[in-house]
Amino acid sequence: MLTNSDIQGDMQPTDIGDAGSYSTTRRNMLDIGNSLYGTGVSMDIEIPMIAVIGSQSTGKSSLLENICGITLPRASGTCTRSMPHRMSLSRSSDPWVCTVSLRLLTDRQGQAITVRTIRFGDPISNPEDVAERIKRAQRAILNPSTEASSFLTGEGDETTSEITGPDVVDLSFVDLPGLIASAGSGSTTADIDLVKGLVTEYAKNESCIILLTVTCETEFENQGAYQLARTFDPAGKRTIGVLTKPDRAPRGDEERWVTLLKNEYPQLALDNGWFSVKQPDSVQLSEGITRADARQEERHFFASTKPWDLLPQLFQRRLGTLNLAERCSDVLSGLIAKRYVRAFVDCAQDDQATSRLPEIQKTIQEMLRTTESQLGELPKEPSKDPVGEVYNLVSKFSSALTQYVEGTPGADGLLQIIRPKQQEFKDAIQKTAPDFRPFEKPDADDMQLANLTPPDFLSNEEVPSLPEDDVGAIYIDEVMNLAVQAITRELPDNIPFVVTEMFIHQVVARWETPAMQLFDYVEEILNKKIADFVHAECNQYPHLEFTISIVIADYIADRARATRECLQWLVALEGRPRTLNDHYFRDYRDKFLAWYRGHRSQYNNVPLLHKLKKHNTSNGSSEFDENVRAIMAAFSALDIHDIEPTDLAKVLPTDPYEAAIGIMASVRAYFQVAYKRFADNVPNAIDHELVLGLNRGKALDAVLRKELGVSGPDGYRLCAEYLREDGNVAARREELRNKRERLNKARKELMRLRK
Repeated sequence: MLTNSDIQGDMQPTDIGDAGSYSTTRRNMLDIGNSLYGTGVSMDIEIPMIAVIGSQSTGKSSLLENICGITLPRASGTCTRSMPHRMSLSRSSDPWVCTVSLRLLTDRQGQAITVRTIRFGDPISNPEDVAERIKRAQRAILNPSTEASSFLTGEGDETTSEITGPDVVDLSFVDLPGLIASAGSGSTTADIDLVKGLVTEYAKNESCIILLTVTCETEFENQGAYQLARTFDPAGKRTIGVLTKPDRAPRGDEERWVTLLKNEYPQLALDNGWFSVKQPDSVQLSEGITRADARQEERHFFASTKPWDLLPQLFQRRLGTLNLAERCSDVLSGLIAKRYVRAFVDCAQDDQATSRLPEIQKTIQEMLRTTESQLGELPKEPSKDPVGEVYNLVSKFSSALTQYVEGTPGADGLLQIIRPKQQEFKDAIQKTAPDFRPFEKPDADDMQLANLTPPDFLSNEEVPSLPEDDVGAIYIDEVMNLAVQAITRELPDNIPFVVTEMFIHQVVARWETPAMQLFDYVEEILNKKIADFVHAECNQYPHLEFTISIVIADYIADRARATRECLQWLVALEGRPRTLNDHYFRDYRDKFLAWYRGHRSQYNNVPLLHKLKKHNTSNGSSEFDENVRAIMAAFSALDIHDIEPTDLAKVLPTDPYEAAIGIMASVRAYFQVAYKRFADNVPNAIDHELVLGLNRGKALDAVLRKELGVSGPDGYRLCAEYLREDGNVAARREELRNKRERLNKARKELMRLRK
């Protein structure tokens, strides 16, 4: 988009004075300011300038026409209502010439671009042709979608009310829209706010000299431009006041304006003083008054009209357009010298010049470093080979994912996060061990937890934690009742296996919930971790990240379904009791038989059995040994032989719950076999099917390539779309690059000016 336009070129005003009246130093200062402005660095740092502000109809345009020696566009409404234009004047011995240029700051979409200045048409040698050229330049600015050169021909657009101004070299200033007093006559409240906001942007700049136009035909207090200038320059240190239309001052008010010109109102005093100019009126302009005649009439007016002609010589120098132009040039060049050039002079006279760079150069260097740092923090620019880049990203992601699921060191590794939950799962399964009690269930009025000593043959992790009450406890008489109820046509003392199987089913039925809880947790963590991983790898490309995330989420869901089916199969497999680990099962069964029997001493005197096993038939001298030998001798006297001391325990009464003890021992022994098997199989199945199964054989790699359409006929377009980066990032990168270019141009320009 074309957002600003300049009038550039060399003008040789024949009536403003000789070129020799301008000092070389002042000309150099203005060159520095214009050179920096030409680099576009004014978007980043404050460049000294003069901004012309005033309320509408204060004669501002006529003043600028007289200073520049040209005619500005005149149309219905306000020509410069919302568009500033920059103008400069330069003295030259060459013939008078004016060049109009367009200054490009943004593209057609409004995005910032590298500042460029494009010449708008050929140089103009006739001042009367400038107005039409500016008018056409304004049309180009207001119609960015149309090629600018197309506005060089054809009829002018008389309704255009916003233009840019001429850019010449001697005296540079920015002409701002006239402040609108109130809505009406083609103006709206929005117009008023827009113009005020634009003027404010310039006036608040500490490097801006405010050239304030105030008309003598209107009460001073009613002119809002002064109030705005005073708001941002309350001490009046950077404001130059201009009294226009002195010939139209109400009768009797002339002395008030002269007093103001003499800076004698303390509250209105300005460091750079007040000036007054008199421009041709509309009748004179329509009659074609020449600029030379206008200058002569201005001199004659101030020399012959009271009270202006009575001013002391000191204040006579504040009358007329020529004096005002000279003062503006002096003030602007002085500010440029203060900001930029004096440091150059100091450096040239200093042995440590490199350590005393000008303030502006230091500022530019610091801004350059900051800009480079900010550029470095942005993601790299999208590849020019989108297909190759997507292939590379998929391969990189696939390899990194494989390594990630295989296991990475550190507390935030996937396996490290899952491991505690695997232990919780194992603990939950272990806690489902059946709580068999080897004694009858107590009455409800005498319900107490039996004092059971945990089996000493179980490891610490295998010992079930007994509840604080008997919830879930299974008493021996309950087991026996179920066994008796299960008998159908069996022979005596044969208890159907269905009772053992029933207890095992009850235990296994409780395993599905913790198994699925572990699975759900792993799936959730896997989704989150891989989503983070995808973001880390692809965050530069939001569209690619989104697409890959969808593909992976669907793929994980497929793997999750297969894993869930596998877990359900494992649970179903445990529903039918079986094991080939006979020795392990029998060993535990014998231990549990002995443990349960040991808690029924009235039928199983375990201490007696231990003593009988230790009995020494020949050397024992204890009373117990003597009694055993006596019993064994009695059996021999009865001609009963082959009796071992341990056989004496058989004379104890038979335990009526022996069958229940056998069932309890078998179920408990099988639990020891099955729960360890299941506690291993479930985590292994989840790891194999879900975690490691994600990219086994580069399966996910193949899925991504297929679903992304990388190898398809539309692959290039799709990949280019995937790599389309976030618009804010692209805009930020372009903004920083443009800023870097402006700063580099300004830095080089400063170095050139120092030579």
